[in-house]
Amino acid sequence: MSVSKQYLSIHDHSRELSGLKYIYSVISRRAGGLSIGINLNVNNACNWQCIYCEIPNLTRGSPPPIELDVLENELRLFLHDIIHGDYMERNVAIEDRHLKDIAFSGNGEPTSAAEFPQVILIVKKILQEFDLLHKIKIRLITNGSLMHEASVLKSIEMLEEINGEVWFKVDAATEETIKTVNQVNLKPNQILERLLNTANICPTFVQTCIFMINGKSPDDKDIDAYIELINKAKKIIKGVHLYGLARPSLQPRAGDLGRISEEELKNIAKKLIGLNIPTTVSY
Repeated sequence: MSVSKQYLSIHDHSRELSGLKYIYSVISRRAGGLSIGINLNVNNACNWQCIYCEIPNLTRGSPPPIELDVLENELRLFLHDIIHGDYMERNVAIEDRHLKDIAFSGNGEPTSAAEFPQVILIVKKILQEFDLLHKIKIRLITNGSLMHEASVLKSIEMLEEINGEVWFKVDAATEETIKTVNQVNLKPNQILERLLNTANICPTFVQTCIFMINGKSPDDKDIDAYIELINKAKKIIKGVHLYGLARPSLQPRAGDLGRISEEELKNIAKKLIGLNIPTTVSY
């Protein structure tokens, strides 16, 4: 059976398809179905600038003030169309017609929004209206950069109370490669500290994008440092999501990037699994 071109795809996570300001939907490889996204960074501003990011015109910064009433109305209308309307039939292939989560993701770091705690309360309110509270996951996809700030960690406590889950980005574990991939000056121990802060509050998975740069896959030094960092957190994290590039980067170094082989990705997964760290691979 052929799939209509209108169907959502893992290869296109455009936020504009919904026609809304804050709410959009995607087919998530790692969630395994339809994900409702909440994009708080509508100005395409992020405090990181990962070289593989697919966001167009990405700039450094934080989001503008959130119009909470607009966000609430959009989420309510979107959920109504999915649950009571024909959204699934119009936009989602049969095998993906499962509402898996509501995800804070979008075009920048969600926790950099001052209104992030208020948005969590809005999500809770609307899930209660649709009798979905604790029936679907509420996921935060984050670079973890602010997980040393008390106000952000308080928000993570709120997230945990509504069946929340954190997907915490760890793409590299040496200072040099962190700077190359994420374009920030962070030490591996700072990433580890923030990962532990998060995982001690809310169920947390590490998510890691692995790819080639200038035709070269990560070397043994980078892989060993990454494995070592994850191993230090293995007692409290829920697992690791490894994935390769699925969508083209829209950043200046896009031409330098390439997909690693599925075999290479699985070899890294084997090392993690060998340390009793639950690991999934999305190629």
